[in-house]
Amino acid sequence: MTTQIDEALAKVPFQVTDPERIPVERYYDEHFFELEKEHFWPKVWQMACRLEEIPEVGDYTEYTILDKSVIVINTPTGIRAYHNACRHRGVRLVNGPGHLGEGGFICPFHGWRFNAQGECTFVFGKPIFDQNVLDESEINLPEVRCEIWAGCAFINFDDDALPLVDGLGPVKAKMEARNADKLKMDWWYGTVLPTNWKLAMEAFMEGYHTMQTHPQLFWMMTRSDLGPDGDGREPDETTSGTDVVNRYIGFMQRLSTGMAGMVHPTEAEVLEKLRDMDAPDDVMQATMAFFMKAADEIVEDARERGVSAMFDINKINAEVPTSQVEFIFPHFFLLPTFAAMSSYRIRPLTPETCFYEIWSLGFRADDEEFDTPSHPTVLAYNSQDFPEIPRQDYSNLPIQQLGLHAGKFTHMRLSREREGTISNNHRLIDGYLAGLDKQLLCEAQHAVNTGLDSPINDLPFGPNLKR
Repeated sequence: MTTQIDEALAKVPFQVTDPERIPVERYYDEHFFELEKEHFWPKVWQMACRLEEIPEVGDYTEYTILDKSVIVINTPTGIRAYHNACRHRGVRLVNGPGHLGEGGFICPFHGWRFNAQGECTFVFGKPIFDQNVLDESEINLPEVRCEIWAGCAFINFDDDALPLVDGLGPVKAKMEARNADKLKMDWWYGTVLPTNWKLAMEAFMEGYHTMQTHPQLFWMMTRSDLGPDGDGREPDETTSGTDVVNRYIGFMQRLSTGMAGMVHPTEAEVLEKLRDMDAPDDVMQATMAFFMKAADEIVEDARERGVSAMFDINKINAEVPTSQVEFIFPHFFLLPTFAAMSSYRIRPLTPETCFYEIWSLGFRADDEEFDTPSHPTVLAYNSQDFPEIPRQDYSNLPIQQLGLHAGKFTHMRLSREREGTISNNHRLIDGYLAGLDKQLLCEAQHAVNTGLDSPINDLPFGPNLKR
């Protein structure tokens, strides 16, 4: 069996044969992109929409991936998904979000109609067709596999795919403990990046770039930036516990304006009230005191505002630890700090472009009314309207894509300790391109669905590190 697996993997062009080196052609080669299009995207569970986009029965939205289009609709029997093409001559039935009227989905070309259950309810001029052409099995909308998790609808074009939850691994417990299914979006941005979809994701799989790209966040990695100039200096003997707390609060406020969901505005408001709080002068003790107090105050504030979804942050952090970025294979991220989260989704467009979306998510009071976005606000990737953190990343990614074409640059060189998710992800993609067993791929996904700065993990197939 191992020999057969190795032989199948060896047929993948630009295969990852060394987990610490990624061939650069994987980020721009057209043939490799076509293989992903044919053998990868039709086989994986992918986040198609947030359930908030379709809150009422009859609400629908369109999810696109490459040349495929899917209708995701809220029906009286639950969320369902259909291939978005009239069964007569293939016209797309919807373009974007909407609400299903009494007539159902009506083809704009010849008027055929389909209800929320995907049944064809009307064929104009029915007698002109032979009966065998109008068999129900042929004219009803074909369903697409659809499952619900973390407040999102996920779809899979493979009717024989294993259930979504089978592949989630440890991230399932992390997000469910934090009531991710109850999060609500404050805003939703999108942009077309002149960057391969995998390259665009990889900036959020490691924090190693923070020092240079996000200098305002660098101390987050070292926990030592307590100097007044933000220069990474260690605190000296005159640094008080209150100084430590105030520096953390300043940092969290910068993080809130820079990414919103990572520290929600409601959380930032609570943190501001903790300025000058008494704390031990020992840096580590002051840090622990601040985060414990901050979490308790955020919980209390949310519950006073009528947020029933709020969980006990300190309790859950102790029982089910998480990282600041959690990857859900193949293209979805959730980024928790306290209770709110940011979220990313990346979809390929061409070998060297992708569509990148960002959400700010938080808990809302049960009775609070809110005008929930039904589609992203699309900006140019270099728009100053993006928050600070993605704006900094978007300044690097296009020139990184260009740099991959430089002569003599053949491989990415990865840190086995901090950039492991990049390697893990590529090797799992190779497993799909090689057509490996579904259960094997599912087991490998557990090693890929890891948090920020994860090491290179062993997969149940292909090349692993020599230890």
